[in-house]
Amino acid sequence: YYFFKNVFVLFVGAQSLPSTGVFSSAGATGMDSSRFIFQKGPNVGNGNGALGNGPYENWGDSGVVADQSQHTDTSTDTDDKNQITGAHHERMQIPDSMHETKGKYGDQKALRRLAQNREAARKSRMRKKVYVQQLENSRLKLAQLEQELKKARQQPVVPFHSNGFSGGDHQHHSVAGNGWGSAFDAVYAKWLDEHQQLISDLRSALNSQAGESELRLLVEGVMTHYDEIFRLKSVAAKSDVFHMLSGMWKSPAERCFMWLGGFRCSEVLKILGNHIEPLTEQQLVGICNLQQSSLQAEDALSQGMEALQQSLVETLSSNSFGPCNSGNVADYMGQMAVAMSKLATLGNFLHQADLLRQQTLQQLQRILTSHQAANALLAISDYRARLRALSSLWLARPKE
Repeated sequence: YYFFKNVFVLFVGAQSLPSTGVFSSAGATGMDSSRFIFQKGPNVGNGNGALGNGPYENWGDSGVVADQSQHTDTSTDTDDKNQITGAHHERMQIPDSMHETKGKYGDQKALRRLAQNREAARKSRMRKKVYVQQLENSRLKLAQLEQELKKARQQPVVPFHSNGFSGGDHQHHSVAGNGWGSAFDAVYAKWLDEHQQLISDLRSALNSQAGESELRLLVEGVMTHYDEIFRLKSVAAKSDVFHMLSGMWKSPAERCFMWLGGFRCSEVLKILGNHIEPLTEQQLVGICNLQQSSLQAEDALSQGMEALQQSLVETLSSNSFGPCNSGNVADYMGQMAVAMSKLATLGNFLHQADLLRQQTLQQLQRILTSHQAANALLAISDYRARLRALSSLWLARPKE
């Protein structure tokens, strides 16, 4: 009875207590805990009791298996983490290489940009140096001309007599030649030599197939040189507008085709037709409009000059200021005063004509490319040079 009672108590306690309880109960009864859990030893009692190889053995085995499974899962997780870390490291290396490539490309682009900026700065400095030098040369020449004009004004004026100049027309011509007229002729001769040098440089650049930027600088130099002669003419016209309008500072052939102290813009544009091809449609339209506007301005100035001449004829031939056929100067001094006031507008006509020539050249430069503008300036210069050569040949012809 006591034997079965103890077995029953142990069985009930094993079913209700956790694993720690089993170990403690087994120790209380004097049983070997290691044999009771991990080994398949002999059964208690007759071998058919509740403490056999059944649930207790399976419970111990399951605990061990669970522990091993947990260990296996931990190792697997560790391997997976190592793989993920390696993949992440590889992915981190790829952006680093891309960043290095982009950095190298950015450095090359920055170097190219710096090189372009340095080249642009160099060209700008060279252009500024040429422009400053031209301005300085123009200032010196203008100061020289003004000084010579001042000296010419200080010369004594030939007095009037009843029969005209005291020394005759020859002496008057000599005074004009020895005064500011000869000074301007010398300045113009020097300007012409410099112009020929600029044209020679422009021709050499075209023959050597220079770049667009170099041609642009040379074209601007020639245009600035043209502006200089227009300024010099404006200063000289204030002293004697007749000398400037007559063109005595030019060759005879140039004077023959002169219009208001210079060339006709419409004729120059006709000359350029065969020297600046090929032209785009837009350039053709621009040149045609420029030629038409230049022709209209020339007609207006020519009509103004004709009206001025007609007015001078009427003033000088009027009998309202004194008796007709009078030899006394005092009788027609009133007419001379009116005629002098009308002659003051001659300087305005010369200035307007030179302004038209200057604006035509500038507008032509805007329409054409640098290469075409260079060819146009060469054509104009060659035409003027041929006129001067024609004058020399005509003067050197054999006399019959």
